[in-house]
Amino acid sequence: MEENKSETPRNPLAATGRDIDETGGFNLEIKSDRTPDDIRANRPGEKLRGKILSLPDSPGVYMYLDRNGTVIYVGKAKNLKRRVSSYFNRIHDIRRTNLLVRSIVDMRFIVVHTEEDALHLENAMIKEYQPRYNVLLKDDKSYPWIVVTKEDFPRVFMTRERGLDAKYYGPYSKEQSARVVLQLIRDIFPLRSCRHSLDEKGIARGKYSLCLDYHIKKCGGPCRGFINREQYGEYVARVNTILRGDTLELERHLLDEMENLSAQWKFEQAQEVKEKYEAVRNYNAKSVIARTDTSDRDIFSFVGNELGDIAVVNFMHMHRGAVTQSINLEYRRCAGESREELLSMAIAEVGRRFERTFAEIVVPFLPDVDFEKVRFVVPQRGDMKKMLDVATKNAAQYLKDREKQAEALDPERGVEKLMETMRRDFRLNVQPRHIECFDNSNIQGTNPVASCVVFRNGKPSKKDYRHFNIKTVVGADDFASMKEVLHRRYTRMMAEGEQLPDMVVVDGGKGQLSAAVEAFDEMGIRGVVALVGIAKRLEEIYFPGDSLPLYIDKTSPSLRVIQALRDEAHRFGITHHRDRRSKGQTVSELDSVKGIGPVSRKALMQRFRSVKRLKEASEEEIAAVVGQAKAALLKAHFGGATPDAEIKK
Repeated sequence: MEENKSETPRNPLAATGRDIDETGGFNLEIKSDRTPDDIRANRPGEKLRGKILSLPDSPGVYMYLDRNGTVIYVGKAKNLKRRVSSYFNRIHDIRRTNLLVRSIVDMRFIVVHTEEDALHLENAMIKEYQPRYNVLLKDDKSYPWIVVTKEDFPRVFMTRERGLDAKYYGPYSKEQSARVVLQLIRDIFPLRSCRHSLDEKGIARGKYSLCLDYHIKKCGGPCRGFINREQYGEYVARVNTILRGDTLELERHLLDEMENLSAQWKFEQAQEVKEKYEAVRNYNAKSVIARTDTSDRDIFSFVGNELGDIAVVNFMHMHRGAVTQSINLEYRRCAGESREELLSMAIAEVGRRFERTFAEIVVPFLPDVDFEKVRFVVPQRGDMKKMLDVATKNAAQYLKDREKQAEALDPERGVEKLMETMRRDFRLNVQPRHIECFDNSNIQGTNPVASCVVFRNGKPSKKDYRHFNIKTVVGADDFASMKEVLHRRYTRMMAEGEQLPDMVVVDGGKGQLSAAVEAFDEMGIRGVVALVGIAKRLEEIYFPGDSLPLYIDKTSPSLRVIQALRDEAHRFGITHHRDRRSKGQTVSELDSVKGIGPVSRKALMQRFRSVKRLKEASEEEIAAVVGQAKAALLKAHFGGATPDAEIKK
């Protein structure tokens, strides 16, 4: 390993910030020559720019320091100059990365021989310095192991403690999984669970007493010499077989033993073996994925969340097609790390933590590091693909469970996630916290109406819903109706100083969207308010100026929100339209009588209940409700006569 001696202490891991002098530059006040314009534009100062230009085109590790000399980020690179330069040549999409770059005052670097060396050194330095902007590995806990002790009469139990004089199997990602395996072993083999330090002299003297396990046939009684070391050793050997994952071999052995006992007419003993055989077979049915694959496999899968700030890598070890180990590692991105980088980190972490060496690894994509003597396989079909799919499913379920827990503790987190997903899916500059959707409704051109429904933070805000009766459009002209409604809605909002929505959705596809674009142009709000159209049949999303629709993933929460908006606008509009038609059918003939206003119409309908009964009533009966003059006007209208005088409304 080569070291940049002029810039970095000889032993970088010893640089704790307390014993490094000015040559190291850690935890000492550093003056920055970056101007405010440099910081806003993510440009380095002259001093830092000079260091970047002199960086080698070699693998290595780099450290960013803030004005206090604190290490705030450690990264690895295949090409140091190219990687470090990439931070300072643009504004990044991820806000946290921009915050990191604006905090950088100085940098250090170490040159190494290979990318793998850089990965391991980066891992060690992150653990030493704990930089605030580095990826956080959330799953840094002790996993349960199953151990077989190295005693005359070995015990088998679960522990999280390392360093015991025992053979370790695991680790297991869940304690429940380890308990299932232990229960299987206890059901099949009569092994002791006591903590006595058994020896032959103590057994011969009768030093130990029998426990309940012996009486319920869970233990063979080695403490009293009821089972010898050789027979007990055979049981332990079979336990090791199960823990190594060779359960298919054990299954065949138990089947042969059961058949032999049956042939000898030892049916009670055969029944006991059969119960053990069925226990192993049931365990295999749950744990075996690919019975045709007899090789050992190490599999890493990768799943990221929708916001892109959390990723889960699942490591799964398989022996003869059975899962013998499964672990989830959760990473929180801090500076926009790629999925290839995170996969490399996970491989190195599993190898370090569990002291594993890999010869061949099944992965969904290639990591960004070439690990020495490791062959990577990206399967497209067959048993390996099936195994990878299982690992991916495990990672996805883990991520789903963690997000549910987080949302239960912090409901706003779920809203933030939804809003950010919609912002990305609909190519918006801001999160669509306030969305409005419009829908027209008419039947053969009669009683045209429109509805406006409002969603805030992805949920209906019913107090903000509005109905519109179309006033300026004659007949069934949906495009003109849409223009009228949008004009009325947003000119009024602007006149009253109300906040315009973040996004407007029009139901009907390209035609309705074109009419909406014209209305927005005329009001001068095109580009201020995002506008999209949704076609009914194929759930196509249209954008202004783009003839090709966008098809959002059917499972995306963005599409579900838009569908809910569209359905709610349709429901709300149809309800209002039915009300108008109902009222029109009831009083439509009275509406045409000049001089009969709303109050008189309401009084007449309350008294006579229908227009038919009103026509059959005498002039005196009508006069008792609305007066003689209006009664004469109505009788003249119904009978075709002309009244003597015209009554003004």
